[in-house]
Amino acid sequence: MGTGKVSRGIPARVEGVRRRLERWRGTRRAGARIPEPLWSAAVKVAERYGIHRTTKALRLDYYSLKRRVEREASEKEAAVKDVAQAKRAAAERRDARKSGVGVARTAAVPAPARFVELPVSAWAACGECTLELERPCGTKLRVCLKGMSAADVAAIGRGLWQVQP
Repeated sequence: MGTGKVSRGIPARVEGVRRRLERWRGTRRAGARIPEPLWSAAVKVAERYGIHRTTKALRLDYYSLKRRVEREASEKEAAVKDVAQAKRAAAERRDARKSGVGVARTAAVPAPARFVELPVSAWAACGECTLELERPCGTKLRVCLKGMSAADVAAIGRGLWQVQP
């Protein structure tokens, strides 16, 4: 039994996956989806030989394989970042033990401050204002002010903002 035109120039690894897919296609029910182990094998082949060449050899949908290859690449990238982060944390703990200093907890990087300027005329007419302040550590302060001038509200805001924890 000859493999015909399709198998010419196809690396052995690709040919093995192609045969597995053909066996599955011969036994599947109509409308059945390709099993994950076959998709995984196709993704590995595509990572090595390219998506276009793989889809031609395996008779797969280009965009379906491309999505799976991209998802696999992003998962690998995330795993590499996790490993690197774990290594850094282990190195920090090791260095802290060597120096005899307790392991310092890494503080969360605060989000950049957001500020929305509201013209005084927008709230001064109603004579009511709510002043909300939030520190990067999560501490929040809300002050409801009624019947105060814009200068008084600004002074209170400056005073509260400058107080250190």
